[in-house]
Amino acid sequence: MTVPPKNTDKTHFGFEEISVSEKTGRVADVFHSVASRYDLMNDLMSLGVHRLWKRYAIQLGQFHRGHRVLDLAGGTGDLSALISPQVGEEGTVTLADINSSMLTAGRDRLLNEGIGNNISFAQVNAEALSFQSNTFDRVIIGFGLRNVTHQDRALASIFRVLKPGGQLLILEFSRPLSAGVKALYDIYSFKILPTLGKWFAQDEASYQYLVESIRMHPDQKTLKSKMEMMGFERCDVFNLMGGIVAIHRGYKF
Repeated sequence: MTVPPKNTDKTHFGFEEISVSEKTGRVADVFHSVASRYDLMNDLMSLGVHRLWKRYAIQLGQFHRGHRVLDLAGGTGDLSALISPQVGEEGTVTLADINSSMLTAGRDRLLNEGIGNNISFAQVNAEALSFQSNTFDRVIIGFGLRNVTHQDRALASIFRVLKPGGQLLILEFSRPLSAGVKALYDIYSFKILPTLGKWFAQDEASYQYLVESIRMHPDQKTLKSKMEMMGFERCDVFNLMGGIVAIHRGYKF
């Protein structure tokens, strides 16, 4: 379980304790730095398996034609590109991110590839979404929640913009379920991954932050409890690769 900050004015940036007012800017700097290499980063961090995890999350989400979908912290648009054909011309996908560099990278990629006439783009803060209440049938956030300063606020904001009967899906690195998996994962995370970041992306520091941010993210049980406290019902957890990654699903009724 994540150790809470010592006081309400402090939070974590990786393993470093900083003031709450600093975190948004520090995280923004990381993603401004990595935006042009974000797809490479995902492939390195997951050895390419993130593509399968995303497809499984979408399968669990049961997206249908006509759905209105919010792809929150959508980055370069992997999830939006997969969801777009499922909701069809009758539906919409909003690719949203707080970081302008990431949003630009996602928009340029999708436009260049000719994907998604039904995709729009929005720069938003997950903690205070600007959309009207009861707007979306589905909200999906892939590998973004751990970078949010106040996760409870983000979950409450997501709950507000979901329609009754709507569904939230959180795909995120999580906590290995066995000591053996954890030991191997730690070696890869702390020894190999930052080196790969240095060699392939010339950005060892950003990779180091991302590894540390994973360790500070709530474990499966804690995040499920947070969702339930914010009003989500029928919450369940799907562990992948021994808990290295987990998909949390919850409904608004």
